[in-house]
Amino acid sequence: DVKPGNRPFDPVTEGDRAGEQAIRELLGTRAPNDAVFGEEFGAIEPTAPSGYRWSIDPIDGTRGFILGLPTWGTLIGVEKDATPTLGLMDQPYVGERFYSDGAASYFSRHATAPRRLKTRKTETLAQAHMAATHPDIFASSHERTVFDTFRQRVRDTRFGTDCYAYCLLAAGFIDIVVEAGLESYDVAALIPIIQNAGGCITTWDGAPAQAGGRIIATANPTLHAAALDEISAIGGSA
Repeated sequence: DVKPGNRPFDPVTEGDRAGEQAIRELLGTRAPNDAVFGEEFGAIEPTAPSGYRWSIDPIDGTRGFILGLPTWGTLIGVEKDATPTLGLMDQPYVGERFYSDGAASYFSRHATAPRRLKTRKTETLAQAHMAATHPDIFASSHERTVFDTFRQRVRDTRFGTDCYAYCLLAAGFIDIVVEAGLESYDVAALIPIIQNAGGCITTWDGAPAQAGGRIIATANPTLHAAALDEISAIGGSA
């Protein structure tokens, strides 16, 4: 199926729905007082809230999924009192898992011993490698101007990476991920993974990222400050 609305091709599959339903059923049994918000079935607010909220994106990168590209992943995030605390990105096809326990971030493949993640030390845009899912996500003229400016400033740009790019940033392979039009379930699980590996992730104006929108993630605070200064210098918000 294709989701309604005036947007680029945005498919939803039986895998999206079945995956989220399976996670919701498990949470309903093990954490009945936790709130749940997912891409396919919306929000559940418990009658006796615990203060925890689970964010579910069963297949982030559905377009890649239906083409057989292993850049999609299952995103599960946990917020405590509206603060992102735990995060998981699981790519079952290649057996990779990126996750944060709230204190550090880790990677494992095929259930091997986890390896701690650490971001790169790149401090300038000229040295940075950047990723974005696709140029079409920058819908407004302002968004396109910002993205085009970054493409001119950075060393290299790669596309088609979806949630995998954020995990590669946490693992020290990518320096910047810049995107627009994200929902909360697109980013909630990735925030702890990036932050606890040494990176930064905010909106383009430096606000907390958990609500989604225009998002920029960078490898370290120095590079993040340089990126936000670049956006501020461009100006405008349309």
